[in-house]
Amino acid sequence: MGSITTNRKAHIGSATSFWRHHTATGFDLTHNPNSTSSVPATPHVTIQTTTSPITISPAKSALVIIDMQNFFLSPSFGRSKDSAGHRALSNLITHAIPAARKAGIRIIWLNWGLTEQEVRDMPPAVKRAFGFEAVPDEDGIEYGNGWDEHEHGVGLDKDGEEKFRGGHLTLEHGHEKQKKVYRGLGGHCGLVETEKGEEIDAGRLLMRDTWNAALYPPLDSMYLEGTKLESRPDIWIHKNRMSGMWGGSTPCQEFLEEEGIKTLFFAGVNTDQCVGGTLTDSFSKGYDCVLLSDGCGTSSPEYAQQCFEFNAAKTFGFCTSCEELAKSVHEAKGP
Repeated sequence: MGSITTNRKAHIGSATSFWRHHTATGFDLTHNPNSTSSVPATPHVTIQTTTSPITISPAKSALVIIDMQNFFLSPSFGRSKDSAGHRALSNLITHAIPAARKAGIRIIWLNWGLTEQEVRDMPPAVKRAFGFEAVPDEDGIEYGNGWDEHEHGVGLDKDGEEKFRGGHLTLEHGHEKQKKVYRGLGGHCGLVETEKGEEIDAGRLLMRDTWNAALYPPLDSMYLEGTKLESRPDIWIHKNRMSGMWGGSTPCQEFLEEEGIKTLFFAGVNTDQCVGGTLTDSFSKGYDCVLLSDGCGTSSPEYAQQCFEFNAAKTFGFCTSCEELAKSVHEAKGP
């Protein structure tokens, strides 16, 4: 006689924050205290992830898009349109953002945006990550390169086409070499040429209301459209660390708590740095974390992306794609 398989169910978490699991339907992340059955609350969307289906409440969910700013994406800073960041950009524009709008999932644009006080108070480890200014010592030897020659950090393309050390970003195109100099966070980026051929002042590095800290134009137009929505408009939130959820509380966490948002879909750049840091801090604070693997990218080696996708799926929450999100919303909401 063949064995009989019995479905099983579980209640995971506390009395105030919990998931339900059923072997036939996966994880229910709707956080509905009034539902006692395996049938999730409505309205809801069920999404296939790399490990299990998840069912979410759009009203309690947000798409968090991190650091898709000119400094990280614009060709004016030597960023290639063939990069992982631009591939993520395309998937967000084509699939994830329209799906979030359709489902009623809130969109949060979480970006570097520093004040003068924040730059003055910045810890040395964070400052070092973006280069810093050095002066000659008493013996006339200049110390203080921002990165070791073989170190791989923010602003260094994995194909070696961009080298960023000690606050210098050197762009190499064939035999031509162009150097833009800035001295770390808050340092002047100088004049850059936009894709339209205009020369503009890029402003101080990742300071609020500067061109380099603005959203990359295709996304900026989508953000502006989103701010005009009557229901659940897009919101821009500044952060002052790689993680937008570090410490006791941040503006992002305060907003999530005010809105009753429990489930977060993560996208942006870089996967293993700002996206990953925000996701892991959110995980530790009890949020449901879903990584959109093709909606984020990194300039680090490929294994860094693979490592974070693995841990997002196996430990921190779940991993799915922008296209899968769009497909699920289409099935739930209709064409």
